[in-house]
Amino acid sequence: MRICVFLSAADLDDRYTRPAREFATLLGKGGHTLVWGGSDTGLMKVVADGVKEAGGRLVGVSVDFLAAMVHPGADEMVIAKDLAERKRLLLEKADAVVIMVGGTGTLDEATDILELKKHGHTDKPVVLLNTAGFYDGLKEQFRRMESEGFLPLPLTDLVFFAEEPVGALAYLEESAGTL
Repeated sequence: MRICVFLSAADLDDRYTRPAREFATLLGKGGHTLVWGGSDTGLMKVVADGVKEAGGRLVGVSVDFLAAMVHPGADEMVIAKDLAERKRLLLEKADAVVIMVGGTGTLDEATDILELKKHGHTDKPVVLLNTAGFYDGLKEQFRRMESEGFLPLPLTDLVFFAEEPVGALAYLEESAGTL
């Protein structure tokens, strides 16, 4: 499976890096390909290095203004002209999406894929990995959107919330019929 991971390029503490490394190891050992923002910094580097060390492939999609920070170990690297093209290419190259901890860029990517799913423009499975309860508030907001009629589909049709890396990958493999 080609799994796109949206996540931070920031240097973060162990409560975020440990589960990210665990997910990366599971992904690589499972023979999957990481499709990610291509960065060699922060959490993006942690995940890319973990996938590579565990035997997985790396497909990066960076953007012009970040091209100096691309991961040197990528099996494939594409440089997009802007962030909109980057998001489009990331999704095109992936069979599934995992949203890990991140800032506004990660949130933008997350809402973009959910909007595409809501309107039937993709049926790719999407997992929100809620490491250390990072997305508890967002989960509650999504539930409110659903209960008050803002979502035309059940929330469970849009995104699966996983609390642990093993649950995230198990959901994706089950969705793809590889279990």
